[in-house]
Amino acid sequence: MNKNNLFLVLLSVIILSCATGKKALQKGNYFSAVTKAVERLKSDPDNKKASQVLKDGYPLAIDWSQEEMDLVLSSNPAFKWETAINLMTQVNRLSDLIRSTPAARKIILNPKSFPSELNMALEKAAEERFNAGINEMDQNTRESARAAFEHFYKTDQFIPGYKDVLEKLETAKEIATLKVIVEAVTVHTRKYKLSSEFFYNQVFEFLNNKYPNEGFVHFYSPQQAENYNIEQPDFIVQMEFYDFSVGNLTRNEKEEIVKNRVEINTRDTTKVEYKTYSAKLKTYTDEVVSGGRLSYKIIDFSNDNLLRDNLIPGSFTWINDYAIFAGDIEALNKNQFELTKRKALPLPPQQDLFIEFTKPIYEKLTSQLNSFFRKYR
Repeated sequence: MNKNNLFLVLLSVIILSCATGKKALQKGNYFSAVTKAVERLKSDPDNKKASQVLKDGYPLAIDWSQEEMDLVLSSNPAFKWETAINLMTQVNRLSDLIRSTPAARKIILNPKSFPSELNMALEKAAEERFNAGINEMDQNTRESARAAFEHFYKTDQFIPGYKDVLEKLETAKEIATLKVIVEAVTVHTRKYKLSSEFFYNQVFEFLNNKYPNEGFVHFYSPQQAENYNIEQPDFIVQMEFYDFSVGNLTRNEKEEIVKNRVEINTRDTTKVEYKTYSAKLKTYTDEVVSGGRLSYKIIDFSNDNLLRDNLIPGSFTWINDYAIFAGDIEALNKNQFELTKRKALPLPPQQDLFIEFTKPIYEKLTSQLNSFFRKYR
């Protein structure tokens, strides 16, 4: 047998050993070992190694799980019934797997399961979490309400609709949720009113997407706050544009003589002749500079403390270059020629310029707002 064939044989032995669960059994991973063995028997019912792993490993898995349950239930750790549920569920899954595999059923005739015991453990676990939630609610703080919500949520997972857990969930969520009213001062110019509202709507949309209703920070417009009767918010966010200008046009002109000396072909190949082309080039650069600043504040409503008071600048420059010439077109280089194909353009609408200079403001504002509020979600 050559080295390559020997390597393939050894590799197949290793793969076979792993597939039958033998390695896992040797390491004491009983559930993993039995699971692998049963899965192997599904595709290869006569596999002796898998059969032996199942025969040896299954009693060990059951004994280990029973010992773990006895140990945890005889002590008093927090939420001990959840550990018992995990163990029972693991045993039940193994039982289902064996019963669905004919070759495995021949080896393990009566696989162990905990149907009634699991139901009792679910009741106990739900009771543990429910009582923990009640205790947290008694602390009467937002942080404890947040913890209570998590307890009630797990309660409902164990026993859906346990006692009045759904009402408790709603109450805990209401107390734990930070309520923020976002106020936006409309620009006092009819010309830019629409653009500023577009900006504010984008910010509001960002906050609602970043902090969905499932979380613990909710943002409201003043109108929404009124509709929901929110008279005591936690924070107020105020935004206002000021000190801005839109559409300041400047035009720069540059006139120059451009020349291009080009070698030309002649009948006499022994001589080199050149021709110089010349043109008068006039280049125009139109610039429209727009810019401004956004003031935003974050206020703690309970004590009127100013937590953030920042100014965010933004600017945008619209540029259009074009040129005209008189003379020889051959005098122009590639870039100059391209400029002559361009024309003077009408200035962009001021609404569009307003939106453009607010784009960098939007990026900075949303980043800073997210940085402030993410610790509450």
